[in-house]
Amino acid sequence: MTETAVPEIVIQDALAVIDQALGTMQQRELVSTDEVADLLLDLRLLLASAPSAVPVATGV
Repeated sequence: MTETAVPEIVIQDALAVIDQALGTMQQRELVSTDEVADLLLDLRLLLASAPSAVPVATGV
């Protein structure tokens, strides 16, 4: 697995969460702030768990 593979997976997961929420929220006239906050927290957790894409130098 390359160093960029993990962040790409996390981005795909975040996009899936967004797509699912949009599908649900577009059918409604009102969306509570709690639901929006939960969605943003879910996205933040996914993105924060991604390791940095910056390569780490080794002492070799």
